[in-house]
Amino acid sequence: MSKAAKSVYVFGIYLAFTGGFLLLLPNTLIGMVGLAETNEVWIRVVGMLVLFLSFYYTQAARSEMTDFFRWTVYVRSLVIVFFSVFVFLGFAKLPLILFGVIDLLCAGWTGMALKAEEKQLA
Repeated sequence: MSKAAKSVYVFGIYLAFTGGFLLLLPNTLIGMVGLAETNEVWIRVVGMLVLFLSFYYTQAARSEMTDFFRWTVYVRSLVIVFFSVFVFLGFAKLPLILFGVIDLLCAGWTGMALKAEEKQLA
């Protein structure tokens, strides 16, 4: 597995844990970021979607889908922007930004791995 694939695989595992928590113990996770507890189904639906995304990430990593890796760098880098806006507008509390930081750091890891691999091929 290439370094870029490994970074995407690890992120997929992170998504699996996050999705599992949102599906099975949603109030534990959302409480950590200062969101109000809920018994509505929407949070579990989000957990299911994140769990499904984790499957795409891990399978793309196992298949060395480099184009997918590049796409995720752009999108994961935007998460912190959206989360920061949510906090700024008062929709969420500051700890939510930590999840954006995780996405940004992991996107940077993938991006640097892709650049290093491109240099090796050149």
